Amino acid sequence: VQLQASGGGLVQAGGSLRLSCAASRRIYSSYIVGWFRQAPGKEREFVAAIRWGSGIRYYEESVRGRFTISKDSAENTVYLQMNSLTGDDAAVYYCAAGTHYGTTPNAYDYWGQGTQVTVSS
Repeated sequence: VQLQASGGGLVQAGGSLRLSCAASRRIYSSYIVGWFRQAPGKEREFVAAIRWGSGIRYYEESVRGRFTISKDSAENTVYLQMNSLTGDDAAVYYCAAGTHYGTTPNAYDYWGQGTQVTVSS
């Protein structure tokens, strides 16, 4: 499956953005779709994930309560609504898909190209 991430941009601290991750084909119920982010000089880190079949969601602790992951099954698209953004949230955001849940990049088999999120103070 090919993934296309979009929706990044420049936002002021405290603002919001919604990222989209569109899949090239139907996402099977066994799949997990997640978001990771990578800031300059840092490792890629887990942000959130959703089980396609059950809708169970997972969040990294620092984004819980501010970010919401959701899916549109008809559009084969996953969204990441990001609120109350801070400078620590600035990074390239990647969506990924796989059949095993994990918080490390190697748990996922398919990756999108990344979308830049910049937060100004």
